[in-house]
Amino acid sequence: MSAVSRRVLVTSVGEVAVEFTYVWHERPVPAGLEVRQVYGYLLCPRTARVLIQDVGEGKFNLPGGTPEVYDADMAATLVREAMEESQVLVTTTAYLGYQEVFREAEPPFAQVRMTGLIGQFGPRAPDPDGGRLFRRYMTSLQDAPAILGWGEPAVAQAAAAARIAAELWELPIAAASPAGYAD
Repeated sequence: MSAVSRRVLVTSVGEVAVEFTYVWHERPVPAGLEVRQVYGYLLCPRTARVLIQDVGEGKFNLPGGTPEVYDADMAATLVREAMEESQVLVTTTAYLGYQEVFREAEPPFAQVRMTGLIGQFGPRAPDPDGGRLFRRYMTSLQDAPAILGWGEPAVAQAAAAARIAAELWELPIAAASPAGYAD
């Protein structure tokens, strides 16, 4: 399955508009394609809701980040970043696929998407990389793409996460608890 989305983003200084094209692939990352990010649809096994980080100013993101040389694999990156950013312990993960990112005058790169189960919520604390304190918004996988605002690739990613959650972990995705903050 693949999905394509194009977005024009403005740099932080507001001087240059940059067009990105995102193509979703439900398969392993090909050899030679650099993985720059690992993000996850992390699910609470009690409520079947997914964690969306409220980063402020009406913006939302999934937990995750850049792989580090000391991370054993992509799952280790996701587990580490989820603890640093959202103070959640991830107990189990599954690979979903990757989003191939195209940008003018740059080689393409991959943004990996995974899913996982939250084993425990810790007390909220600032992210050690930047000091920001993210709120933990819990919602259904069905509503996550609209909240994230990532277009068709996010719809396909959330559907893949829902399949894994239902098949591997027998979570009642269609009957997720109402949305709300887990602060």
